[in-house]
Amino acid sequence: MAFGIGREELGSWKRAVDGGEIAFLTHFWIDERFPGVTSVTKVGCSNLARLEEWCRSRDIPPKYIHRRDRYPHMDLFGEVQERILREQGLNDHLIRFKIGQQG
Repeated sequence: MAFGIGREELGSWKRAVDGGEIAFLTHFWIDERFPGVTSVTKVGCSNLARLEEWCRSRDIPPKYIHRRDRYPHMDLFGEVQERILREQGLNDHLIRFKIGQQG
């Protein structure tokens, strides 16, 4: 279940993905398959070759890309999510979704 984002933010991400940009969307997320995980970052791009290269350059296996989705993307959570958000300078995502904060 996703929550914590608005239509405008989601729409901006979709437009960026459609436009072939590497786009980031973080939201609160609860999935019983991943206990303790409270957020996910979707890294999307309609240009699959570009998204695959983006993954490889960050030691993330491209096999985890959701390719059949209307908006191809990779889901990041946990330590990888935090590392990538820091690398991309997306501190607002870290703060807003309390990623990497103890307690």
